[in-house]
Amino acid sequence: MGIHTILFDLDGTLIDTNELIIESFKHTFDTFNIPYTLEELSTYNGPPLVDTFKKVNPNFVEEMLKTYREHNLSHHEQYVRLFPNVLETVKRLHGKNYKLAIVTTKLRDSALVGIEITGLKPYFETIITLDDVVCAKPHPEPVYKALGALNSEPSKAIMVGDNYHDIIAGQRAGTLTAGVAWSRHGSDYFVQYEPTYMLNDMLDLLKIIKSLSEGE
Repeated sequence: MGIHTILFDLDGTLIDTNELIIESFKHTFDTFNIPYTLEELSTYNGPPLVDTFKKVNPNFVEEMLKTYREHNLSHHEQYVRLFPNVLETVKRLHGKNYKLAIVTTKLRDSALVGIEITGLKPYFETIITLDDVVCAKPHPEPVYKALGALNSEPSKAIMVGDNYHDIIAGQRAGTLTAGVAWSRHGSDYFVQYEPTYMLNDMLDLLKIIKSLSEGE
């Protein structure tokens, strides 16, 4: 089974935004006098913000969203970094004419800031954000949207991510899936979700795609 399309999650997969996210949650909760522990904050990293804030305090969801996003956008350059070998891998895939897309639960403005300051923007034809869908991952809609934009079929695609949302969305859409061992959850986290592959380094993706092509 040859692969010609690779879909990537953004935060936690291509770019390291963990510190930025934690600091943005801290700022927001401090602003609204909401108590928290660092352990609790780590569980909020991944699901859509609106879902998190509804759980924390349903009376101030819009206000908290605004506070969080303003802090997050204004501190990207201070905290955001690429994970090791991400840029090299993406450049090589792009150079070999693979179809590449980002599928993220972030809003478009913050997603674009992240890929611009890390140098990723020139390599992605398609970016599917929370603004572009009715249902976020783990629903397959974002994956289907990316595949449609790239004129690709699920059987020729792989979804790469650091969270169960990514793996389940890919599985539901019919793509291959890959979890990343540098996920803040750790590689053992993925066992229960049964991704097709695990990546210990982003360069592993090149080996997997090559082996799939040779096996056709």
